[in-house]
Amino acid sequence: MVDPDDVKRAITRKTILVSVMHANNEVGTIEPITEISRIAREAGVYFHTDAVQTVGHIPVNVDELGVDLLSISAHKLYGPKGVGALYIRKGIRLTSLMHGGEQERRRRAGTENVPGIVGFGKAAELVRQEIDEEAKRLTKLRDQLIQGILDRIDHTRLNGHPVKRLPGNVNVSIGFVEGESVLLNLDLEGILASTGSACSSSSLEPSHVLLAMGLPHEQAHGSLRFTLGKWTTVEEINRVLEVLPRIVTKLRAISPSFKIVNAKDKRKENVRHLETV
Repeated sequence: MVDPDDVKRAITRKTILVSVMHANNEVGTIEPITEISRIAREAGVYFHTDAVQTVGHIPVNVDELGVDLLSISAHKLYGPKGVGALYIRKGIRLTSLMHGGEQERRRRAGTENVPGIVGFGKAAELVRQEIDEEAKRLTKLRDQLIQGILDRIDHTRLNGHPVKRLPGNVNVSIGFVEGESVLLNLDLEGILASTGSACSSSSLEPSHVLLAMGLPHEQAHGSLRFTLGKWTTVEEINRVLEVLPRIVTKLRAISPSFKIVNAKDKRKENVRHLETV
């Protein structure tokens, strides 16, 4: 989670804009945007938040957040891909994104994607009708999956804030396995997951988010992200909890590092047993 005091210390007389994600796309942590926006406002700096992960999943109000700029993408709330929106607080002047025609009040020249815009509007209308109930449903499934993984698989940790996180985000690091190997085995079982963000799906490097959070490379390499959504069911959560431990056990059986740790654990257990006797 971003520390507002770190933001405050980072602002200088040359700072013109602060931009912080409303919620992290990999670990699901919801950031203290209201506090950060207050700091930016006191410093006379514009504040932008990327709310792509939150709009349509948790309540978002630009006045309550205190932001000057807020960006949204339609596909994250089940709308069409290729269309988004930028909220601009009244009184803020921006240079043109594209030059040419006079469309969009000289902010963006070019022909508007009317079908995409209409689809975006309809998706927003539909998601608004069920956002509260859906958030409660997903939070329950999320917590069931998190607790189930932590209970069933040892040497496992939750990444991201335990409570202030997106309703549909589960990110865990599983020790002594490669995330890519787990993914391939899950895929064979018909279960889709990822080891990081979709933006970096072609990279085999560990998540820069997890590394920035202080996780060692081996833990970051063993990370998995599950994204729950509108059609996720209790039965699917139970299936993951049935399949994932079996996969991890199989992969650890051929992991040299796990064999070493396992041997050490057994020696410690034997010592404890002798001391007890």
